[in-house]
Amino acid sequence: MVCMHPASVATDWVFGYGSLIWNPEIDFERAEVARVHGYHRAFCISSTRYRGTPAQPGLVLGLDRGGSCVGVAYRLTASRRDAAIRHLYQREIPDWDERVYLPVVLEARLPCGTRIDALTFTADRDRPSYQRLDDDEILQRLGCCAGQRGANRDYAINTWRALEARGVRDARLEQIARRLLASEHRRRETVAA
Repeated sequence: MVCMHPASVATDWVFGYGSLIWNPEIDFERAEVARVHGYHRAFCISSTRYRGTPAQPGLVLGLDRGGSCVGVAYRLTASRRDAAIRHLYQREIPDWDERVYLPVVLEARLPCGTRIDALTFTADRDRPSYQRLDDDEILQRLGCCAGQRGANRDYAINTWRALEARGVRDARLEQIARRLLASEHRRRETVAA
C-alpha cells in the first residue's frame, strides 16, 4: 500500500534499515529487531543532498525489491506519533516531486514471531536517483562523497556498526564497511609515510 500523505499512515510502527537504525530522530517507546520480506537493503539511491552533492553524488540505502531485510522496528510514542510520521516524511521525502523513496506499510516480523505493520520507505525504481551499481562503483562513491549530513563512508560504517551492536549480521554491508575501513587505513599509512 503506497501512502500518499502522512495522514494516511495507519500504523504505530516504523521500520528502519539504514540511518534510522543509528539516528532515528523520532520519539519512540520501543525498538526491536525485525525482518521484512520481499525487499533487501541495497546502496541503490543516489544522494545529491544528504550524503553527496549534484557534482559528486553519494549513495544511500534503499529497500529494493527481492529477498528480505533485517532492521529495527520502532513503536512510536502515541502522543508524538503524528509528529514523528510528518518528520520522517520531511526527512525521507523533502520534495515530493523529486522523491527517491516510496512510503509504504509493510508487514514486519519481530523475533518473538509477532507480525506488525510498519511504515518504511522503499526505493522508487522509476526515479533517475535509483542506481544499480557494482561493488567497486559503490565503494568509490561511498569513499569520496559527502553532503549536508556528513561523509558517505560514515553513513555506511555507522549502519553496519549499529546492526552489529544489535546482533544483526549483513554480510554484504559488512564487506563494504570493512573495505572502506581498510582503504582509510591504507590512506593514513600513505600520508604518514
